[in-house]
Amino acid sequence: MNLKNVLTAAAAILIFSSAAGAAQTPTRMNQFNAWGTYSYSGSDGKICYVLSTPTKMTPATVDHGDIFFLVSQKPGQGVSYEPQVVMGYALKEGSKVTVDVDGKDYSMFVKGESAWMENAAEEPQLVANLRSGRVMTVEATSQRGTETSYTYSLSGVTAALNSINECK
Repeated sequence: MNLKNVLTAAAAILIFSSAAGAAQTPTRMNQFNAWGTYSYSGSDGKICYVLSTPTKMTPATVDHGDIFFLVSQKPGQGVSYEPQVVMGYALKEGSKVTVDVDGKDYSMFVKGESAWMENAAEEPQLVANLRSGRVMTVEATSQRGTETSYTYSLSGVTAALNSINECK
């Protein structure tokens, strides 16, 4: 496991520890190009997710911290393919995060360092576009007002999502 994967897994542990309360340490299941797959057992059953880090971060002059885009499966909670962005900094309260997949935009609401789909009914469409897309960009505004942008490769996202399809 290279340093990037170790850092990704460590950050993923922090993400789900804070998001799920007393979540257990995630197990790294596989790597599909730019996307890793992870799972852990929560209080409501097993949770699986795919996770990637940006290939490009702007502006280059600021400390972004650890940035992640993930899609989780939570069968015990009736959640299927829930996209989430996790930033390494506090997001501007009341702002929106914009996710662009090959020219199609989606809006996410902000809470702390994370963002989720503003319209949950659009989650399946975003996931379908991730599967068929080439590049995703995420734009956000930090609590300090800094406009940030992140570019992600979608190479491997379909195989990663397929691998967690039967999360139980």
